[in-house]
Amino acid sequence: MKTHVYLMPGLGASSKIFDYIALPSDTYVLHYLEWVIPKSENESIQEISERLCESISEKNCVLIGVSFGGIMVQEMSRIVNPQKTIIISSIKSSLELPKRLRIPKITKAYKLFPDKTISAIANFIENTFPTIAKKKVEQFNMYLSVRDPLYLRWAVYNVLHWTESEPVSNLYHIHGTNDEIFPSKHISNYIKIKNGTHAMILNKAKKINEILLKILSESV
Repeated sequence: MKTHVYLMPGLGASSKIFDYIALPSDTYVLHYLEWVIPKSENESIQEISERLCESISEKNCVLIGVSFGGIMVQEMSRIVNPQKTIIISSIKSSLELPKRLRIPKITKAYKLFPDKTISAIANFIENTFPTIAKKKVEQFNMYLSVRDPLYLRWAVYNVLHWTESEPVSNLYHIHGTNDEIFPSKHISNYIKIKNGTHAMILNKAKKINEILLKILSESV
């Protein structure tokens, strides 16, 4: 019997960030989840999790999430009770959120988050480095394709205001030592990838695949 694995991308990202994740097809079936747009800024992270879980039809599955997607799969695991939950470049609780990201929560500076930030960054790179950055911009546009203003405001708010302090059961955490968003010095009990950055799902995929295979082959 094959194991069904559901993959959740990070903030603003499409499932294309998992293009380099490969598991043996004779043993695993990969399902790629996509973000849903909140009905309002007040829709809770639990309500979004319930809507995302509507795409999960297989029991005893595995959930894998990257960055904010890692937070989401932890919330989703409370609904679908997967055999394992794996987070990559993420946090296991609000206690692992670095202080510099807690300050915007306190000051409510997140309300200043511009609706078109992702597009603005891509345009800046393209205009400043028109030749060198063309491929980078194409990749940026491909991987960070969820640009709905309501979604972006909702997502930033919920990253900063996630209040869970206790990790879910059967949770595995893969994290890079050079993660610039969630620095490893704030992270405990994780599987280390040396020199891995927050984008290591793309440039350290071979190592991540090896770790995933090892985790998935272990008995709970």
